[in-house]
Amino acid sequence: VCWLSPEQTAGKQKPYMYTQGQAVLNRSFFPCFDTPSVKFTYSATVKVPEGFTAVMSATSWEKQKDNTFVFKMSQPIPSYLIALVVGDIVSADVGPRSCVWAEPCLIEAAKKEYDGVIEEFLVVGEKLFGPYVWGRYDILFMPPSFPFGGMENPCLTFVTPCLLAGDRSLVDVIIHEISHSWFGNLVTNATWGEFWLNEGFTMYAQRRISTEVYGLPYTCLEAATGRALLRQHMDATGEDHPLNKLRVVIEPGLWGINPDDTYNETPYEKGYCFVSYLAHLVGNQSKFDAFLQAYVNRFKFQSITADDTLGFFLEYFPELKEKGVDSIPGFEFDRWLNTPGWPPYLPDLSPGQQLMRPADELAELWAADGLNMEAIEAVDITGWRTYQLVYFLDQVLQKSPLPEGNVKRLSKMYPKISKAQNAELRLRWCQIVLKNNLEPEYSKVKDFLHSQGKQKYTLPLYRAMWGGSEATRALAMETFSATAPQLHVNVQNYVRKILGLGAAE
Repeated sequence: VCWLSPEQTAGKQKPYMYTQGQAVLNRSFFPCFDTPSVKFTYSATVKVPEGFTAVMSATSWEKQKDNTFVFKMSQPIPSYLIALVVGDIVSADVGPRSCVWAEPCLIEAAKKEYDGVIEEFLVVGEKLFGPYVWGRYDILFMPPSFPFGGMENPCLTFVTPCLLAGDRSLVDVIIHEISHSWFGNLVTNATWGEFWLNEGFTMYAQRRISTEVYGLPYTCLEAATGRALLRQHMDATGEDHPLNKLRVVIEPGLWGINPDDTYNETPYEKGYCFVSYLAHLVGNQSKFDAFLQAYVNRFKFQSITADDTLGFFLEYFPELKEKGVDSIPGFEFDRWLNTPGWPPYLPDLSPGQQLMRPADELAELWAADGLNMEAIEAVDITGWRTYQLVYFLDQVLQKSPLPEGNVKRLSKMYPKISKAQNAELRLRWCQIVLKNNLEPEYSKVKDFLHSQGKQKYTLPLYRAMWGGSEATRALAMETFSATAPQLHVNVQNYVRKILGLGAAE
């Protein structure tokens, strides 16, 4: 249960509280079997002070007298998906079964960004994976200190306000949370050791929806950024680290670990590769889509293991079972699940090349010793979508530090990038600024860290500052002492660790 002081909110006027249950934290909120293997319906009565509103992940809710709210979740869910928020929040409709919730100062921006968007994604999801069973799909924009990108609480997804880019350039991030409506919320991993069943299938579903909406090249480009993150993660931990298996052993006797500590790119991206491999074995997209629909229908409202999933796959495709596809040398299902390391099969992302190639070539031009301005000016980036710009900046970052003066010119030439409000672009621009010691733009790093507390953005920037010059180390200390009170306690402690400070109480 997270209690925020007014300065940790966007409006800075009133306190705020929210719960974050995944993975095993709701036991501190109410008595429960805090395991995803148990599903149940629930009801709740919540009385809050005047001037505050309560919302929960429930299929129905009503406000009664004395500022009392009554909630009912009529579908069985695991404990980690029960969520409550109390704050100064208001809502606005953005579709026939969707509204956005936010603090009053953010509601206009939220409505503008998401009006009509969610329904389009839901309709495609239903076409691919079967009926949407949760009734409503609302989104709650959390205060800036919320440490995650999104949390797929049924009926009410919690998301970071970083998604409010002002130009709809990050709306597709919500496709991932929508995909959890089928994979994770409806069909759930029975243990956190098989988290890939939630996340690998959701990544696959997200990219199926994205392909239908935006086309294959764009989805391949997005998947390529995901693969790069998996590569970074495995390089940092070592490929043979036990956490780089799809089936992770979470045994108190063995490690005494918190399931939260197993959270990394592996269940997402290696899981995605395994689901893509199953699709590859089938060899026909519409047949595999039909399988996914049958899978959801077969296991809906249940908690299952990988053995259930793979057993059903072989039962659904008896001809593959006969061929023994579960034990093809090098690609054995057992190897996928129980051997750490790089995925044995990688889906073909070459359709993304038509978007990657121009970004690669442009990054090459900017990394050159003498800038060929004629060639640079010939490339028009005004039509590039977010992931193409992200991919370009990732290439520039890899080539950094660039020759003296190049980044300054790049900043001037592309205000769309250097002055972006889009958080994914801001993160990468700040990393480039730090890697190239571009002191005149250090204030952008400070501003970004003051504006949000998302773990995925905050930690890499502190690592970059701490690994840099004396000036960037000083910037890290100064920024942290100013922003620490508005950060989630876990994020505070991770930053303290990076800066060599003791953990907060």
